[in-house]
Amino acid sequence: MSMSINKKNILITNNPRFKEVNSSNIEIFYLPDLDFMGILYKARDYIHLCYKLLTHPIVSSIKPYETPYKSIALSNNNGELDLESLELIENSIALTKNFLDKPRRKLTESIDEDFKLIDYKLVVGAIESIL
Repeated sequence: MSMSINKKNILITNNPRFKEVNSSNIEIFYLPDLDFMGILYKARDYIHLCYKLLTHPIVSSIKPYETPYKSIALSNNNGELDLESLELIENSIALTKNFLDKPRRKLTESIDEDFKLIDYKLVVGAIESIL
């Protein structure tokens, strides 16, 4: 899947709460077919394309196996590979792999909505100035 990038800042997400968000400062890639790990891999792809992390890939006390939703904001790093972002995303991928064998509980609609809201609020709080 080819994505054209027109803006300096991008958000990679599988959270449906971001579907309707319009911003002139950040391009939102809503990828509903990707799981938590898929979003991490996609963020790593962009880091290799000289983007840097604006938000930490693993935030809050929610474990990667507890929530299906992940949103990561990145910024174009003007053609420079950001080694700190690369190390952070690789460590986040390794950490998440440790949880892949954990049983994922069945989410009720209410809990599912809570996880969407938590992911949304964490990211919007971190990038409010560019939204």
